[in-house]
Amino acid sequence: MSPRRSDPNARSALVDIAARLLTEEGPQALSTRRIAAEAGSSTMAVYTHFGGMQGLVREIVHEGFARLQRYLTGVAETDDPVADMALLGRAYRSNALANPDLYAVMFGGFSLAGFTLSDEDRHHGRYTLANVARCAGRCISSGRFEPGDPELVAHHMWITTHGLVTLELGDYLFEPYDAERVFESQLVNMMVSAGDKPETATRSVADSRTRLDTEIPV
Repeated sequence: MSPRRSDPNARSALVDIAARLLTEEGPQALSTRRIAAEAGSSTMAVYTHFGGMQGLVREIVHEGFARLQRYLTGVAETDDPVADMALLGRAYRSNALANPDLYAVMFGGFSLAGFTLSDEDRHHGRYTLANVARCAGRCISSGRFEPGDPELVAHHMWITTHGLVTLELGDYLFEPYDAERVFESQLVNMMVSAGDKPETATRSVADSRTRLDTEIPV
């Protein structure tokens, strides 16, 4: 019986360990012996699950986006699409804070040295953006956002939120402009820049915060 069948958690553990080693020590820390030792398994587990180290690095990216998708799909569609959009931003940030090592690898926050990602790998996670584009379309249809391309709006939301999260994970945001304060202000500004009125945007962003604990997994 293969390790994959005997231990369904082994694959996820190997991915988490490899992502941590990459972000904390760099590509030179990746070896089947080191990963297997930290996982309490044999070196064959890396080959059984991923076909080798290159496959493991690729799987970190895929697993990172799979976890992000679970956070995003937890956001329910309500009669306030702008609040839904703000909650999608909160979901994105929550995932990054919960999985910082995977987040760093999936967006190439460091050099992979001998490990490379193909264009297909880098485009793999774009399916997660469909959640945001769909919500943007609802915001536009409701008249809260200006008429436009929902996918372009989704890209703007992604780029802006990604920038803040990257700074937060790098410990670049501190009082009086700490991550919490800046993020709340940024959510309102994103909605206003897309066409919403400041007062309704502020109310929707505040409402989205009350939904965080019930709709976003921790």
